[in-house]
Amino acid sequence: MRINGLDTAWGMDDLAAAVKACPDAILVPKVSSPAQLGAIGKHLAELRADQKIRVWAMMETPLAMINAGAIAAARDAATRLAAFVMGTNDLAKETRARIIPGRAPMLPWLMTCVAAARAHGIDILDGVYNNLSDADGFARECAEACDMGFDGKTLIHPNQIGPCNAAFSPSAEEISQAKKIIAAFELPENRGKGVVQLDGRMVERMHADMAQRIVAIAEAIEAR
Repeated sequence: MRINGLDTAWGMDDLAAAVKACPDAILVPKVSSPAQLGAIGKHLAELRADQKIRVWAMMETPLAMINAGAIAAARDAATRLAAFVMGTNDLAKETRARIIPGRAPMLPWLMTCVAAARAHGIDILDGVYNNLSDADGFARECAEACDMGFDGKTLIHPNQIGPCNAAFSPSAEEISQAKKIIAAFELPENRGKGVVQLDGRMVERMHADMAQRIVAIAEAIEAR
């Protein structure tokens, strides 16, 4: 549930209403510093918010890009920070960067936020795609976001759900290959090895860890 910022006239009332609704997460706009997350966490405690409610931070200001690492590092039990959400439209407005195919002007900021999220163990969602009539462009941007390491993409129309799920879900080929890698390292003769050969190529233990994640995602999707 998205609220208005606490620096607006509606922020505190929004936060109280969100706490009563008990969503999985509360999306806070224009987070630009760790102190803002601290304030949100304090108010959630005062409102006796259910402990399962997480905080998602909108990353959409120039200052947020500069402070991305410090904001992600604020993740703890008090702030409840669990995810970044890129606010690419607001970021374009405030930086005057143009949103163009491939988003070259924004790539440094997008990857900075991905790196910060990964460094501190939080998820990260890409921003919206504005042109509802451009299905091919939306699919391309989803694929690009997946390649960059995003966990998903925020959507503005039901027609975007299917293509987004397709882009961020492991393919049958990826799942099959992941299972082969896991099985190779589970062989008795390979369990203590850091590197094995599979189908004529070198596969490291880290690839097995990545494969475990792919299979876990596939199983979670199937369970739903």
